[in-house]
Amino acid sequence: MLKKIVQLLCVSVLFLTTFRPTFSEKNTLIIAQNSDAKSLDPHVSNDVPTHRVVTNIYDSLIQWNENHELEPAVAQSWKQIDPLTLEFKIRPNIKFHNGDTLKMSDIKFSLERAKNAPALMTFFSGIDEINIIDDNTIQVTTKKPYGPLINYLAHEGAAILNEKVVTEAGKDYGQNPIGTGPYKFQEWKAGDRVILTANKDYFLDKPKSETLVFRVVPEGGNRVIALETGEIDLAYDIDPINLDTVRHHGDLKLYEQPAMGINYLGFNTTNKVLGNILVRQAIAKAIDLDSIVEAVYLGAAQKANSPVSPSVFGYNKDTKAYEQNIAEAKELLKKAGYSKGIDLKLWTNDNSVRRDIAVILQDQLKAININLNIEILEWGAYLDQLLQKKHDLFLLGWASSPDSDSALYALFHSKNHGSSGNRSYYDNKKVDKLLDLGRESTNPEDRKKYYYEAQSILQEEIPLLTLAYPYDTVGANKSISNFNLNIEKLHKVEKNR
Repeated sequence: MLKKIVQLLCVSVLFLTTFRPTFSEKNTLIIAQNSDAKSLDPHVSNDVPTHRVVTNIYDSLIQWNENHELEPAVAQSWKQIDPLTLEFKIRPNIKFHNGDTLKMSDIKFSLERAKNAPALMTFFSGIDEINIIDDNTIQVTTKKPYGPLINYLAHEGAAILNEKVVTEAGKDYGQNPIGTGPYKFQEWKAGDRVILTANKDYFLDKPKSETLVFRVVPEGGNRVIALETGEIDLAYDIDPINLDTVRHHGDLKLYEQPAMGINYLGFNTTNKVLGNILVRQAIAKAIDLDSIVEAVYLGAAQKANSPVSPSVFGYNKDTKAYEQNIAEAKELLKKAGYSKGIDLKLWTNDNSVRRDIAVILQDQLKAININLNIEILEWGAYLDQLLQKKHDLFLLGWASSPDSDSALYALFHSKNHGSSGNRSYYDNKKVDKLLDLGRESTNPEDRKKYYYEAQSILQEEIPLLTLAYPYDTVGANKSISNFNLNIEKLHKVEKNR
């Protein structure tokens, strides 16, 4: 009890000293997440903390609704002209936050920029041309049939930017973004908060809250305490250990559902040791996934057998699952030439679930004489360092859309080494071909066959070990209404206190 009182005092002091609102509390929605955005330029980074902020600043041609169905946004309608061409009719008189009218050239500029952005090439590299047909019609063409493209055009990376503003700002654009979305950028104090104010001229539903404040609160326990004290209104990524606290709290509400993403242990396959498939298989067989799901996720996840989540089209329930077998793991390590043991580094960011997983992995791998040295990095530095190929093993997650192309192409295709998603630097021409066929086909049953075969190869060669299918979890004050886990835009969310 004394420990919790001390924590409450610390959290209150933290918020009072770093955040002094000058606006009406009722009209301000304060949201906490575990990491800061990397940039407010939607083409620079493809991570979840960034998406949660930028989706409120920008709009795409189309967007997802609460039922994972596509609906109009900047485009009021669309149709598939032929297997290579999507046509969009654009709403008239949409305004950017600085008052400029959105032009067809802004859409063309934005999609061409996304196509060439390293972090987004996995989604948009299949685009061939963006052609302006008239004052409210634009066509997106591909060189080959590209079934998943319509879904990707609802992605945050397909946000529509103001060409003039981006060009004039150059490399500094991500610090002062301009969009057409429900909220305008006001202030960003790196590592602390991003403040957005309502766009009262928004062309869709008018924002219910005048101000959004995205707070960075890395420690999960502190996010929950801040919810309890009323310092924040919404907290993303409730840690498993805190789920019951929120679930049974009289003033709070827990939102939870199976996610479409995965949490995984990645292997740097360019590393001399981890480039050996036998070493990767040995590590996989030394790990008890059941104990991780039980001890760390406390029921808020499923044990994994594939890098594709069960919620995603193309998931194969019969793909090989790894079960702990220390004797087999030792034999594999012996065949690989490492019977005397290995010293390896395990990188993670400052995330309590990943820290706990890291400690369990460190303990379990001792059984096969692998010594893990755990290194915890700040989120932005962590993502940057993974691009240097100096890592051994790393813990990360991947958020997918409802299609296996999203779940697999970025993580495993050799075109996507680095920030595009393939941080294992995996390279397999057979897998590349299967993933290419999967995105070029429009026949669902054919696509399933390609993805099933790809999953089988990936579980055998194991460039990463999928640990769990986690649940999405958000805690909220009961005064909050109209929040939906499937919609990251928060302009419909209302605080009734």
